[in-house]
Amino acid sequence: MNKEEFFKTIHHKLIVSCQALEDEPLHGAEIMAKMAQAAKEGGACAIRSNSAVDVAAIKKQTGLPVIGLVKRDYPDSEVFITATLKEVKELLEVGVDVIALDATVRKRPNGENLKDLVTYIHEQSDTLVMADIATVRDAEYAIECNVDMIGTTLSGYTDDSPKLNGPDFDLVRELCNQSTIPVIAEGRVNTPEQAREMIKVGAWSVVVGSAITRPQLITKSFVEGLEK
Repeated sequence: MNKEEFFKTIHHKLIVSCQALEDEPLHGAEIMAKMAQAAKEGGACAIRSNSAVDVAAIKKQTGLPVIGLVKRDYPDSEVFITATLKEVKELLEVGVDVIALDATVRKRPNGENLKDLVTYIHEQSDTLVMADIATVRDAEYAIECNVDMIGTTLSGYTDDSPKLNGPDFDLVRELCNQSTIPVIAEGRVNTPEQAREMIKVGAWSVVVGSAITRPQLITKSFVEGLEK
């Protein structure tokens, strides 16, 4: 799927994030592939997924375009979403459609830099790059590095971004008003109403994860609601 086709496919539609870390009950490629299939049957236009093995399983199961990433901790950096060339190569090997990577201005592991990673991806394949950012400054930096789209994934999760209980509508609105590339709204979007509001403020599409695919957190929200 080329760039134009991908953006047409996701325009004003829902992308579902299907991720489960090793310490979570639904961890495993087979389970995530079934979760992604359920999302597809519900109308998801694309899937966002963590790890090359999950990406491969989901692509095989659903046939949907997949935004892939690899979460890995490094001792010399706070960056952990597709932080280095190692993770990029893992994702390229399974034919991922889009690679999402931390595009904040923070120092990357091993002395690597964002622009080199983006250039490598574009030179090696037709794979697109989604820049996970937290602030307008991050977004400007990512655009300078030639990414294909911006995602507000990290808003609230870095020291220089506001800590909010809900989605960062202000950031999405500001980015949509000034960005020259599509802005994907992601982060704490918990209701259909919030997703629709993101489209109204200009988002190209919306990513929803925990509110759909992490039943332990969904259950917890109900339990806590009953206790109030």
